[in-house]
Amino acid sequence: MPDLIELTAKVRASQELTAVEVESAAAALAAPETGDAAKIAFLSALGDKGETSAEIAAFARAFRARAIDPGVERWSSGAIDIVGTGGDMAGGFNISSMVVLTLASAGVTVMKHGNRGITSKCGSADLLAALGVNLEAPPEIVRGALEQLGYVFFFAPAYHPAFKHIAPARKQLAAQGRRSVFNILGPLINPGRPAHTLLGVFSETWVGKLAEVLQLLGTEAGLAAHGIIAPGRGIDELTTATSNRVRGIGRLRAVDGVWEPAEHGFRVSPFADLEGGDLETNLAIVEAVLSGRGPTGLVDTIAFNAATALWITGRTATVADGVAQAKELLLGGAVRAKIAATREFFQS
Repeated sequence: MPDLIELTAKVRASQELTAVEVESAAAALAAPETGDAAKIAFLSALGDKGETSAEIAAFARAFRARAIDPGVERWSSGAIDIVGTGGDMAGGFNISSMVVLTLASAGVTVMKHGNRGITSKCGSADLLAALGVNLEAPPEIVRGALEQLGYVFFFAPAYHPAFKHIAPARKQLAAQGRRSVFNILGPLINPGRPAHTLLGVFSETWVGKLAEVLQLLGTEAGLAAHGIIAPGRGIDELTTATSNRVRGIGRLRAVDGVWEPAEHGFRVSPFADLEGGDLETNLAIVEAVLSGRGPTGLVDTIAFNAATALWITGRTATVADGVAQAKELLLGGAVRAKIAATREFFQS
């Protein structure tokens, strides 16, 4: 079995790693006895070469296998993850968290996988925890949440113990302004293995590649999307404030192009409508949205994503067919009731 130094040399020679070699690399990266310098050298070389779709998929399989199994298989075939890669530096509100609550209110099973804010002031974990979710809930409570609430949040640090041995190297790379394959693995290693996904991508150039990765991983149906704010600037969301580069996955793999808001019945909104802030700011935005005082563009964007997820999971024939339902759930009290039920469930 090749060691990490040998694999680093191969990558530096611009050679693609096989699935077996990726597994060897993953084992070395997750091992506490492997030095941080060796991990940094390998991840830097891989990033410089450019990870192929097959390599990323192999890393995802390796770390899926190392994740804690929450035992939710019976829900997975009908479930969806609403997730973004992060790293877009756009300063957007936690759109996906509100989409999760909207979908759960519609009876769609949602398995969201995420973390606290790293490149943002408020991550999905931060907001959902403030709305009542217990991030450290054990698997039996998680299964109860799926049964009673229709959704769950898998807090990444609680389900991926192998990552703690990679964190120091990642921090050093981040301090150097370098990304690594671990910056994009999060959305690909949901421990619940939901069959559907709506993936927001940090860069337009990565939409196709990550769609290919999810295809290789056997996703039943999904969509990868990136909102184009301006040339070279975008957001890891599907929005009504942007043109949206999209690529379908699985059953929807024929979808490949650019979606404009008007195609799905929305007016183009100013990007300022989607801006968020710290936890206190975002909680105030949640209250404004639920009270009917939220920015129109944000309400429409949440509805756009929820309607797209309804379409991905086969609940509607088109995205436009789900928009009215999504808005009614969001503004008519169902999402507020779901938040109340969430608090009650985790406090009991």
